[in-house]
Amino acid sequence: MLALASNFDFFAWVILPILIFLSRITDVTIGTVRLIFVARGMKYLAPIVGFFEVLIWLLAMGQIMKNLSNPLCYIAYAAGFATGNFVGMWIVEKLSLGVVLIRVITKRDSTDLIEHFKQQKYGLTIVDGHGKVGEVKILFTIVPRKEVNNIVAQIKVFNPRAFYSIEEVGFVEKEALLPEGTEDINKYMSLFRPFRKGK
Repeated sequence: MLALASNFDFFAWVILPILIFLSRITDVTIGTVRLIFVARGMKYLAPIVGFFEVLIWLLAMGQIMKNLSNPLCYIAYAAGFATGNFVGMWIVEKLSLGVVLIRVITKRDSTDLIEHFKQQKYGLTIVDGHGKVGEVKILFTIVPRKEVNNIVAQIKVFNPRAFYSIEEVGFVEKEALLPEGTEDINKYMSLFRPFRKGK
């Protein structure tokens, strides 16, 4: 009996908090990824991920309710939530889902930058504009999110004083705007996003 009681105490004060901690990390991470799927319009994938998110959360909460007198369970729950946010954001960053619009405004001659973008097979729209300091060039390109760091690095090399902004793109009508080799990725992602968002 004494051995059984010791095992029970070890489970309640060590194993159970660890399980709650890991469960909370998992469900918060899944929840963070699900929000990204919803924002990207992945109407089939988001509900599936949401199902597992809520299921894991219910299991963790069930153990909390059964052990209300155990303060380590509360600490494990809160610590798992905090860690899950960090892990979720890290995974979302690594997934690099979707496409973005990069807008570059430059006063300096941007011929080299434009030619470099064309050599890299990026779709590019160029507009003449007039800014506070005079005539400017406005460059627009739509690229997969995973290409953002590469594009920004190129801008800093060819025109380090250029102003640029990056915006989320919810839907791309013409795949020709994307770099060569990304069409298959876009088609694959469309399997989870079968309906165009309403305007």
